[in-house]
Amino acid sequence: MISIKSNDEIELLKIAGSIVHDTRMYLLPFIKEGITTKELDKLAEDYILSRGATPSFKGYNGYPSSICTSINEEVAHALPSKRKLRNGDIISIDIGVCFRGVHADSAWTYPVGEVSSKREMIMKCTKEALFSGINAIKPGNHIGDISHAISKISEKYHLSIVKEVSGHGIGRELHEEPDILNYGIADLGEELKEGMVLAIEPVLAVGRGDVEMVDDWTIETVDNSSTAHYEHTVLVTSDGYEILTGGIDG
Repeated sequence: MISIKSNDEIELLKIAGSIVHDTRMYLLPFIKEGITTKELDKLAEDYILSRGATPSFKGYNGYPSSICTSINEEVAHALPSKRKLRNGDIISIDIGVCFRGVHADSAWTYPVGEVSSKREMIMKCTKEALFSGINAIKPGNHIGDISHAISKISEKYHLSIVKEVSGHGIGRELHEEPDILNYGIADLGEELKEGMVLAIEPVLAVGRGDVEMVDDWTIETVDNSSTAHYEHTVLVTSDGYEILTGGIDG
């Protein structure tokens, strides 16, 4: 069952969401050739702590870092390291924030310098998939409507859905019910109601979309094809939705 958030929880979630967004904006000028993902992790953690919050990911199921930094063929959960960003890379940065006991979560994919047309395309289309899913959110619709809307965008551009990654409920826990698959059938699944909070999270790949674990955390595409990852935390309102972690441009 999807929990309905109280008014007090929603106010806290809005603050947590704003900190996630502000962290992403703070990191933006540092995302350039030569910086290491470990340096980005330290910048993010220091900023989150300065806002009176804590990184949701650090210590979650043993995860040792504050953000996830997935480059090119890395799909999700890549650990920050001494790896330096290079011109032409794309990097997905996933950020979670806990503020007074509630969590907000968002991911965004960025170009590093000049990127190929194929990588530009996968970023553009995955971002479109995110907002297509979000636009399906309103009371009376179903979880399957979100999943179906995302899958229609992948079909439109002949891209693969990475099925091992999905959206989820969020609130007092980082991951709550339900799982929100990035493929599915409209009108199926639990009905959406005012006060639910959902993390919508498509990941699309240029290639086949088959993945493998390369260490304890990092998921990569088997064919080394590039992927993009976009996510927003979204509140179901009386007449639609409210994005809590930013907007169309981040």
